[in-house]
Amino acid sequence: MKKPQHIPANSSPDKSPDKGSDGAHAPKRPVDAVGIICFRGDDVLLIQRGKAPRKGEWSIPGGRIEPQESEQSAALRELWEETGIKAKLIDKIAVIDADFGTHYYRLHDYLALWESGTPRAGDDAIAAKFVSPHMLAKTPLWDKTRQIIAQARTRLNTELNS
Repeated sequence: MKKPQHIPANSSPDKSPDKGSDGAHAPKRPVDAVGIICFRGDDVLLIQRGKAPRKGEWSIPGGRIEPQESEQSAALRELWEETGIKAKLIDKIAVIDADFGTHYYRLHDYLALWESGTPRAGDDAIAAKFVSPHMLAKTPLWDKTRQIIAQARTRLNTELNS
């Protein structure tokens, strides 16, 4: 298993409005979350976000890791809750620090293969669908999301051809 890539994104976690007990600015602490890049053939699963951050935008399914929950369990749970899809996790492919101003996350992204289910919006997703590579190119996405989907597709092709 290859070590996942760590990708810093957006602004530095040192810039925080939070104050420590001494009144000085304290660095933000990221909330651990998962993202799932789920493929069914060449198509990738996307959700339209129903909550901040990036409300209304298309993204990969994912969410916060609950206390005492493993990353893998969180990934499969979030995938099911947001989309009604069951999948097989292949590997963790990246860790991304994402600072969206009022929300700061450490995203643990997993490559997955669809096993069953028809996409349906659930939990905090307002839409869910598999998207072809042609349509993906036309879909507005956060740059890091687009990069991680491309990285996952390359990794999947490597896995399938080895």
